[in-house]
Amino acid sequence: MELAAYYQQMCTIRRFEEEVMALVQSREIAGSVHLCIGQEAIPVGACAALEAGDAVIGTYRGHGWAIARGVPLAELFAEMLGRASALNAGRGGSPYLMAPRYGFLGENSIVGAGLPMAAGAALARKLQGGRAVAVVSIGDGAMNQGAVHETLNMAAVLGLPLLLVVENNGYAEMTPATALTAVPAHERAAAYGLRGELVDGNDPAAVAQAVRALRADVLATGRPALLEAMTHRLVGHYSGDAQAYRPPGELAAARQADPITRLAALISETEADGTVAAADEAARADVLAALDLARSVPFPDPADATNGIYAEERR
Repeated sequence: MELAAYYQQMCTIRRFEEEVMALVQSREIAGSVHLCIGQEAIPVGACAALEAGDAVIGTYRGHGWAIARGVPLAELFAEMLGRASALNAGRGGSPYLMAPRYGFLGENSIVGAGLPMAAGAALARKLQGGRAVAVVSIGDGAMNQGAVHETLNMAAVLGLPLLLVVENNGYAEMTPATALTAVPAHERAAAYGLRGELVDGNDPAAVAQAVRALRADVLATGRPALLEAMTHRLVGHYSGDAQAYRPPGELAAARQADPITRLAALISETEADGTVAAADEAARADVLAALDLARSVPFPDPADATNGIYAEERR
């Protein structure tokens, strides 16, 4: 993928997330959301290195992964607006949306719970004998969850084609990651017999290169791998987060490393004049058109509320 293509996709994710925030503030979207503003380079770079048969599982901050995997913007908006979307008919909303036909097996609001799901997807691909992997994203705080440790051990023992991407944005919710974790995630990989690598998570090309190399290594060796991508979220942990815990000047410094701003500067040095502006405008237009289309999707029929719900009758 060329730099301009990375840039447009990252801009699309940024504009999408900004519109989602506005919809929450206007109460058109109910509840809170977790946005990936500032972390767009990770899903964009990672998904550029994947194949059609690979499975992707995100965290509750997973809108960017869904978009990078090719899920249509209008369907995502419709799902978050509680409409009868083609994804989950309005039942998944922001934190539980999934789109298997695009290789996106969904999000999960339980911290670290995506990893056991990804292990299952990886086991299925191994048993099918294909050349596909399962990629799962978790936050740095999730590395301290018991289910994550158990799954990494099991994945190593079973030799699963699994690639774990740890998005280290510096915070485990509202607590600095350094206050909770003594050993970085990529260094912990060795304890499970896994290859662990570190990458600049604000550089989509670097992320793509790292994911491509690790994906090949996973398939060649039959062992999982871990990639820690260093980044910073430029918004709160969730949409109502006042971010009072941030020290003075931290957010301003993080904005200096904004992956979109940084990539725009690089493109301006190497591409034709107007490339950045054209990509910005295209992303904005695509997002607004998708939102208009999503608003035309009807709300679910109350008569369908119990569809897909099963209960065992015990006598």
